[in-house]
Amino acid sequence: MTQLLAVITITLLAIISPGPDFAMVTRNSVLLSRRAGVFTALGIGIAVLVHVTYTLVGLGVLLQQSPWLFSGLKLVGAIYLVWLGVKMLRASPDAAAGDVTVAPLSDLAALRTGFLTNVLNPKTTIFIVSLFMQVLQPGTPLAVQIAYGGFIAVAHMAWFGLVAMCFSATAIRGRLLAARHWIDRVFGGLLVGFGVLLAVVR
Repeated sequence: MTQLLAVITITLLAIISPGPDFAMVTRNSVLLSRRAGVFTALGIGIAVLVHVTYTLVGLGVLLQQSPWLFSGLKLVGAIYLVWLGVKMLRASPDAAAGDVTVAPLSDLAALRTGFLTNVLNPKTTIFIVSLFMQVLQPGTPLAVQIAYGGFIAVAHMAWFGLVAMCFSATAIRGRLLAARHWIDRVFGGLLVGFGVLLAVVR
């Protein structure tokens, strides 16, 4: 029971802390649509399953013990976040006043955005590997570990799905769309900042 409470508490605290995932889901929900935000959240959850899977098969320990491999992952993740941020910063401010979208985004593209944002984020790697190594005991049954991993993924989907639902609500979205150009600027700047911090912080 103590182990379960620790997993739940640590997971919830981790997912509600602001980061690239929150920025992308919020941005897509406000500027594109509720559907785009939900698919972005789904992509994040699938990426978490990838982190859980390689942790369970032992690759998480390899990443933790191989500084060059982990540094490479950090660099790729940083480049991706900066690239996303620059795209937002370069978004045209001249969209028609009646246009409620920035650009069309397919379900697959939204899912891919959420997936890549999370799967290339080494902070998620650190979180999941550390959680499994420090909270779980060596004798914890594999089935229980898989259940914990499933909970972590579902918790991410549920939280970011809720974020998507909230920020795409008509009342909120209607107010924010008037400032959609500045929203792209703000979230673009945040993603560039996250990317730079990812690249320079040891």
